[in-house]
Amino acid sequence: MVGKYILSIDQGTTSSRAVLFDSFGGVAGMGQREFPQIYPQPGYVEHDAVQILQTTLYAMRQAVEKAGVHARDIAAISITNQRETTVAWDAQTGIPVCNAIVWQCRRTAPECERLRAAGMEPYIKDTTGLIIDPYFSGTKMKWILENVPAARELANKGRLRFGTIDTWLVYSLTDGASYVTDVTNASRTMLFDIHKLRWDDAMLKELGIPRSALPRVCESGEIVGMCSADVLGEEIPIAGMAGDQHAALFGQCCFEEGMAKNTYGTGCFVLMNTGSKPVASKEGLLTTIGWKLNGRTTYALEGSAFNAGSAIQWLRDELQLIKTPQEADQLAETVADAGGVSFVPAFTGLGAPYWDMYARGALLGVTRGTTRAHLCRAVLESIALESADLVEAMKRESGVAIPELRADGGASRSRFLMQYQADILNTRVCRPQCLETTALGSAMMAGLTVGVWEDLEELSSLWRESAAFTPDYPQEKREADLARWHEGVRRSMGWARQ
Repeated sequence: MVGKYILSIDQGTTSSRAVLFDSFGGVAGMGQREFPQIYPQPGYVEHDAVQILQTTLYAMRQAVEKAGVHARDIAAISITNQRETTVAWDAQTGIPVCNAIVWQCRRTAPECERLRAAGMEPYIKDTTGLIIDPYFSGTKMKWILENVPAARELANKGRLRFGTIDTWLVYSLTDGASYVTDVTNASRTMLFDIHKLRWDDAMLKELGIPRSALPRVCESGEIVGMCSADVLGEEIPIAGMAGDQHAALFGQCCFEEGMAKNTYGTGCFVLMNTGSKPVASKEGLLTTIGWKLNGRTTYALEGSAFNAGSAIQWLRDELQLIKTPQEADQLAETVADAGGVSFVPAFTGLGAPYWDMYARGALLGVTRGTTRAHLCRAVLESIALESADLVEAMKRESGVAIPELRADGGASRSRFLMQYQADILNTRVCRPQCLETTALGSAMMAGLTVGVWEDLEELSSLWRESAAFTPDYPQEKREADLARWHEGVRRSMGWARQ
């Protein structure tokens, strides 16, 4: 082993970040840069893949510079990424043929309707563990092939390359030498057989996607290539890859069956470790791959809510009611309740357990006496309420009680949100000392691969609790809040279809 640090790239929906971890799991340096969100029309969300690469390079260099370490001190690079977001590029030039289509984008709703009408839903669920929704990458790839002339031309020449963000970054960082994805990202495309661990021929045929345009699928911990010396001064192995939510589950050390975490990021994502066998869901949860290490695959159940932290950003950027996320927390604390206001953050539809791609955000119960404090509280409460739907469905589905929920992500810094989450779930919620659990999770995978850490037991010893929130809420109040929330959800559903 050359170095003692792991440089973890955490490429998210609104910013690219890099975190340098030491061998004790501590943060030695960090870099971050935001990039623009592109909204060509209602329901469409795009990113510039070149900007994603440029901001990633900036964050990597900033993290290393802040830490004051040399490239030779870095044992490996890991990558964790926003999932489902799809990039298409020319294998010869490395230039994208169009903007990346973001996981939140709803443009492929008509294609999803076609798949349903064709009776594909049972097959897709049984094979890929997913439901039919524009969320996933497969229909995005088909849309690019049908709507971007350059993509079809390149596909005919065998030069088209599709990839989620992990694939795009590895390809770029290795100067085109490595064209790979890992099992967790592959499991989010609607093209991957999560049982046989390979691209599914029937789905490729159904969506018209050439196999040559898809990457090799590797383990979550595996040396997949060498980062070019042009990036940090020396070649460094890229040794860990996982989608952000899978990495967070690993970073929260949820190594035992039944352990669960919730990441409060742009969206909310609850994952539960289900062990070596996939658990089929009847309540709108997704069956997905948690990770694959040393030939062993660990599966997970997932509940996804598309908008969480993005609702706080909406208060700040579009409504300009607050200047910082912390201000929303402070305002929420100044009122006893939301004043009868209920908010449903369905900006880009509803995820689990509803899966309504035509739902839209709803603000209900507003009166002349409603203040910005009430609105802030309603928005924060909505994040906890949509998460409660996911956790309760998971408990019913798995038949396993969840004694505690491990929380991470930017919005988990909100004391109000964490306490309300514990109250509405009637479950202990705990927050680790290191909130960079997504970046840490992929770093742990890379560290295991190159020998920074020996095994899962050693990794578990790195996890430390920083705060715990215990429920303190009357049962009748909990039931009333949930009933009002579910009525709000009902009213938001199907709105865009009208």
